[in-house]
Amino acid sequence: MNQPFIHHTEQSLSDVHESVDTSVKRKGFRRILAYMGPAYLVSVGYMDPGNWATDLQGGAKFGYQLIWVLLMSNLMALLLQSLSARLGIVRRKDLAQANREAYPPFINFCLYILAEIAIAACDLAEVLGMALGIHLLTGLPLIWGVALTVLDTFLLLWLQRFGIRKLEAFIIALIVVIGVSFFIEIFWASPSLPEVAKGFIPSVLNNDALYIAVGIIGATVMPHNLYLHSALVQTRKIKNDEVSIKKAIKYNIADSTIALNTAFFVNAAILILAATVFFKTGNTHVAKIEDAHTLLSPLLGSKLAPILFAIALIAAGQSSTVTGTLAGQIIMEGYLKLRINPLLRRLLTRVLAIIPAILTILIFGDNQIDTLLVLSQVILSIQLGFAVIPLIHFVSDKKTMGNFAIKPLTKITAWLVAIILIFLNVKMVAEQCIDVYNTNGNILWKIIIAMAAIGFIVLFGVTVFHPIITKRKSFRHSKMHNEPAQLNNLSIKAINTIAVALDFSENDEKLIAYAVAQGKKDAVYILLHVVESVSANYLGKESDDDETRKDLQRLQQYAQQLNQLGFTTNYELGYNKRIKEIVRIVKNANANLLIMGAHRHKGLKDYLFGETIEDVRHELDIPVLIVNLKHI
Repeated sequence: MNQPFIHHTEQSLSDVHESVDTSVKRKGFRRILAYMGPAYLVSVGYMDPGNWATDLQGGAKFGYQLIWVLLMSNLMALLLQSLSARLGIVRRKDLAQANREAYPPFINFCLYILAEIAIAACDLAEVLGMALGIHLLTGLPLIWGVALTVLDTFLLLWLQRFGIRKLEAFIIALIVVIGVSFFIEIFWASPSLPEVAKGFIPSVLNNDALYIAVGIIGATVMPHNLYLHSALVQTRKIKNDEVSIKKAIKYNIADSTIALNTAFFVNAAILILAATVFFKTGNTHVAKIEDAHTLLSPLLGSKLAPILFAIALIAAGQSSTVTGTLAGQIIMEGYLKLRINPLLRRLLTRVLAIIPAILTILIFGDNQIDTLLVLSQVILSIQLGFAVIPLIHFVSDKKTMGNFAIKPLTKITAWLVAIILIFLNVKMVAEQCIDVYNTNGNILWKIIIAMAAIGFIVLFGVTVFHPIITKRKSFRHSKMHNEPAQLNNLSIKAINTIAVALDFSENDEKLIAYAVAQGKKDAVYILLHVVESVSANYLGKESDDDETRKDLQRLQQYAQQLNQLGFTTNYELGYNKRIKEIVRIVKNANANLLIMGAHRHKGLKDYLFGETIEDVRHELDIPVLIVNLKHI
């Protein structure tokens, strides 16, 4: 069997990566508790304010008819989230990292932009939901509530200080608040159970119902949650053997089942509440969260009902905003290898959500907020295929997943789910586009829609077929070269010039030792270092600051010692751009071999050293010896 379980230096959510050790022996139910948590962070995305808008509209307009859509969405979510967790557990990579490895750079950039749009759409729903909750509870104007949501940016930063388990406990507490609130609401509403049961039977949907249904699916099966789950499971430290991985998969499926069924209860409760209180009383026009809040008290006969409704709405928005931030961090790091300050990342996401919310309120007033909420969920649904399809490809790949690649039945079911999602999305978007084309004028919008449609089709085709084509090429390549080559020519050009990249640490001696072992006293040695001070960045070779002088002095001292030992040694400083300067010095010296150190650092140093090695190696056509300094 292949070895797909090796841990990589690039880590999802590096601050909490493998921070919960599941290998510690625990008794009874505590063994399962060690794995419980990631799915609850994911599940809050399935009960965010965007769900409220679609569920309320679905219940108020169509009664219990769309409960089966909720159930189907929940089953889809359970399958896809379990596949996402499997990817993270087995490969120790999140979906964004796996995409970066599998697809060409331009396609990855497009997928990244779509993922960021999904995050912004999700955060938009959370901003509007929290602002609505604050408005309903306190009477604060909606636009001020939207502006206040910037402050929750700091909540996640504060929570992360206490570790992933405390963050999970906070989210679970908010879920309990939401669940208890709706349990009480449903108890007061007293829905007819036989009529509710009929809602679980699939029925044909008209265009209006289909639009809400697609919104429900978009609000339930959320693309950013697939990225999130594959990273969150990596907060658990598991052993690298098959038994431990199989146990982790089993317990995470249980975790997902419990958490997502809780989310289903909340969504179903909202829809049933709307169907019982509004649809059954003839208030089918209720399509706004604010209207629902206003009518709950007179229709249920309780002043506490609207208060619980508003509290649950705030809890839903707050819990979802935490997980949305984590998903944004995962997507940016996974696709771009870009790690930025968490506060800056959070502010960026929140500003992208606040701008359309404020503009909508200023231009159209508060009346269009619920329309914007439903639209945000439809946008999420459109993005789904671009997250689901790569995920199915990855967990089906026996080369990387080994024995943990999904079985044929699971694979068929997963592709069936993907086809259903894509069909509903295409049908809904096509109908909306046809409506635009049937109207007079709007030439500019027609051109934009046509170009966007072509772009989506091309990107979708690449997403579906690129992994298949790559796999076939790899298979043909391996078949063509499975016969051993004849070793007729084993001579190579003598190594007479060796470049050594130094960082002026305790590892310099070892790097030089490896260089000397390769060339002995027959080679010429070029010692190099790149200065990256502020002065070097602006003045280059003209730099004469203290750091530049000290770096030059160190190179001179190393060269002097080697010359005294009988080794021919030269040295040269580079300035500002590390990769460009290393390549320039090596080429100018006509070196036959470059020796660099792999420090295996994390965070910023991982970016500095790890990226340098990869980029330098691709720029040179000579051998590059990478010395792993961690184990020396």
